[in-house]
Amino acid sequence: KKPLNHELSKLFSEMWDMDVNRLTPGKDYTIDLQGKAGAGAGQDSAARHLFHDVNEERLKSIKTFATFISLLDNYETSTGVAEVVTPEEIVENNCFLDAILATEVMKLAHKYLLKKNLAKPNLADFKSQLYDIWFQLYARKEGDRPDSCGFEHVFVGETRRGKQILGLHNWVQFYLQEKRNQIDYKGYVARKNKTRPDKDDQVLSIQFSWKGSVKPIGSTFIGVSPEFEFALYTVIFLLSGERVTRETVKIEEYELQMVVCRHGHHIGTAYPVLLSTSSE
Repeated sequence: KKPLNHELSKLFSEMWDMDVNRLTPGKDYTIDLQGKAGAGAGQDSAARHLFHDVNEERLKSIKTFATFISLLDNYETSTGVAEVVTPEEIVENNCFLDAILATEVMKLAHKYLLKKNLAKPNLADFKSQLYDIWFQLYARKEGDRPDSCGFEHVFVGETRRGKQILGLHNWVQFYLQEKRNQIDYKGYVARKNKTRPDKDDQVLSIQFSWKGSVKPIGSTFIGVSPEFEFALYTVIFLLSGERVTRETVKIEEYELQMVVCRHGHHIGTAYPVLLSTSSE
C-alpha cells in the first residue's frame, strides 16, 4: 500500500467541503444496503434496489447534475461498436463542462493545476484540455474503431462482448439504470476489517449485474456531484504520466486508494477503492 499523499488529501478534502451540490444521505437520498454479496457471481443478496429513494427534483434543479444526466444516453455501450458523436451531443458535452467549470470545486482544481504548470491559465483552453481528456474518442483495443472515451467508461459504463462490465463507477447512472430495472444490485462487498457499510457511507463497494453480465466488485462515490469526481480524477491524471496511477488519500473519514488509468492522452478508467473509514 502506498503511503498517504498529504498534499492531495488536503486538496481533495477542501474540494469535499466546497462541494455544495453534493447530496446528503438520509435527506436527499436513502440507500438500502441489504445483504453482503456472495463470492459466487450467481448469488443475489439483495432483493430490493440499492437506491430506496432519491430526490430527483433536487438533481434536476442543480445545473451540473442536469447537464450530466443529459450525457448518459449519448453512448453505445458495447465496445467494438464505433461511437457516432452528433452535433447535439457536442453541444451537450460543452454545456456540461461549462456548468462544472463555474463551480468552486473545479476552480480549485484549475488553480492547483496552474501552480503545477499542468493546466492552461485561460478557462477556454482549460476546457479544451478537459474535453480532450474525457470526451475525445479512442479505440479500447488496437486497430478497432473509436468506440470509447473516458467519460463513457467511468460514468456511463461499457460492456465487452456481452460478457464483461467495464467501468460504471457513477452513482447517478447506477440509480437511473436501477430505476429502469436495467441494473440488479446484488449486495455490498465488505472490507476485511469492517463487517458492513453504513447507509450514510459516501463510498461503497458493490456487486451488480447489468446488460447480462455481473460486476463482482465495483466501487463508487455516493451522493457526490459530478464536478467533484471530475476534479479528483483530472488532477490525478494530469499529475502522473504513468499508465496506472494509485494515490492513497484521506477525504473526510474515508481512506481511499484513487486509481486512474490512462489511455494515451485520455482517461482509460478512474475509480475510488475504499481502504478504511475512521468512523470504524
